[in-house]
Amino acid sequence: MTDQQRLSALFQNLYNGHPWIDVTLSGVLENIPAEKALQRVGSCNTIWEIVNHLIRWRENVLQRVQGSVLKTPANNYIVPVTDTSGIAWESTLRELTESQSAWMDFLKNLDLSQLDNAYPVNGLTYYEHIHGILQHDAYHLGQIVLLAKLLQ
Repeated sequence: MTDQQRLSALFQNLYNGHPWIDVTLSGVLENIPAEKALQRVGSCNTIWEIVNHLIRWRENVLQRVQGSVLKTPANNYIVPVTDTSGIAWESTLRELTESQSAWMDFLKNLDLSQLDNAYPVNGLTYYEHIHGILQHDAYHLGQIVLLAKLLQ
């Protein structure tokens, strides 16, 4: 298996495959209705806010490893949800799926020689960024699982 295939498998497994942590983004989110995704536990972010944060960071890091230099907003991509309809929640979940497709397309065509390129803002390699976004997804997936259990 090539590094390209390994990275693709990590992304696919965490999204809707069979990851070591035994839960997936799509598997958890498909059972959460909009009303539950909007509920707040104490001062925690809502599930919906976390999903939006995931999407924006997935887009940010993908642009970084494609050569763009970006400024991270002060809000760290955590913003209140304004359209709270079920249709808007479905749209958010579609955006997450689209971000997954964009990553899979990128990884399919990845030039492995670029993995050692450094992002100028923080000096981390593209390889570290790719693994970082996987870690970020897994971290927030854990938050979503806990919030969903608390909201039962």
